[in-house]
Amino acid sequence: MRTNLKVVDNSGAKRVMCIQALKGKKGARLGDTIIASVKEAQPGGKVKKGAVVYGVVVRAAMQRGRCDGSEVKFDDNAVVLVNKQGEPIGTRVFGPVPHELRKKKHVKILSLAEHVA
Repeated sequence: MRTNLKVVDNSGAKRVMCIQALKGKKGARLGDTIIASVKEAQPGGKVKKGAVVYGVVVRAAMQRGRCDGSEVKFDDNAVVLVNKQGEPIGTRVFGPVPHELRKKKHVKILSLAEHVA
């Protein structure tokens, strides 16, 4: 809640603030869907400043264990904006995206990503 996240797609938003994590009370983890408010946006983008949007967390600074015993951790908290059906608003995803998104049924985001970690 109230966490500022970087937007890593070309939807027009640059920075969003988390309003609500849609599953669980402990906050959002990798692959979770959140409701966010756009705080900073590019002029002429698909989303405007002040809009309430849905997003999928694709990078989190908090480490997460994998089944093989290794752990994944990123430098920043980043999100990809999606619509209510879960389809990405933008057409490109920048930076690394973890393959854990496949289990959470966000295969479209994985196919748009330039690097899968």
